[in-house]
Amino acid sequence: MTQQRDVFLPVAAQPSVDTLVEMSQRAESLGYDRVWLPETWGRDAVTTLTSIAEHTDEIGVGTSIMNVYSRTPALIGQTAATLQEVSDGRLRIGLGPSGPLVIEGWHGVDFDRPLRYTRETIDIVKAVLSGETVDYEGDIFQLSGFRLRCDPPEPAPGIDAGGLGPKSVELAGRFGDGWHALMTTREGLQDRLEDFERGGEMGDRDRSEQRVTLSLPCCALDDGDAARELTRQHIAFYVGGMGTFYRDALARQGYEDTAHEIAQQWASGDHEAAMAAIDDELLDALGAAGTPEQCRERFDAFAGVDGVDAVSVSFPRAADPDQIDATLSALAPD
Repeated sequence: MTQQRDVFLPVAAQPSVDTLVEMSQRAESLGYDRVWLPETWGRDAVTTLTSIAEHTDEIGVGTSIMNVYSRTPALIGQTAATLQEVSDGRLRIGLGPSGPLVIEGWHGVDFDRPLRYTRETIDIVKAVLSGETVDYEGDIFQLSGFRLRCDPPEPAPGIDAGGLGPKSVELAGRFGDGWHALMTTREGLQDRLEDFERGGEMGDRDRSEQRVTLSLPCCALDDGDAARELTRQHIAFYVGGMGTFYRDALARQGYEDTAHEIAQQWASGDHEAAMAAIDDELLDALGAAGTPEQCRERFDAFAGVDGVDAVSVSFPRAADPDQIDATLSALAPD
């Protein structure tokens, strides 16, 4: 399977939907394979991806990730079928549980049994996309008689799962068509790839038909120091400000003391100290940042990990459109 080079569109607020469309058009012109759109607390993924699909021709589109709590599985299936139609078959869906900070704090829904919730959602979405009547008896969901009122998409879009811990990655391998990795070192990535492949064996899956996509924080600027500080701030925000999942993922990879230091400093409001806890070694272990030449060299090291099928260029949350474009250009496929 040929390795892809993707783009993880910015998680930070952008001036308009048109800005995200223009970034996607730019990525398409540079030869990137797919744009992934996160769904956090800004614009919803469905409307935005519809607009991107309507204004591009060839580049793939996808969600990374759409959480499995704020929409029902049947609605996610309908949405996937519609986006696959709108995009002329260019869609890939990334699903995952997110975390309690998002699900309970923002959506007011209990963060209940995330692994089971994700598995049953994937099962139901696949059943909906088959076009057959869905009769499903799960621990969480019971469905009877649902069927698409339109032709099912052909081909059906792949359904990937996001995950940070061993069991969630194993689930992605067992039930999903792929896994979305982030906040991982090369060594940590190799550990989780073992979990993914074990899950695939449990589910009797064909690994050649599954994809592992790594979202890698990247910033390539002529001012290499500025690029590194932007990336350092991005990592500190995720480890310190987005609940415990990223902190725990970093700790699991051998950086327990540092992970807790970042989280404690961020929680106390001392963001500078949280950033200072990320030394150059850890920064390079988690991302590709610096001058264009330095960034390409680090990017290639991650892309060279056996078992990674796509590397997605992600941007620091504080990067402006010019810095995003500079990074897109520096890391464009040959």
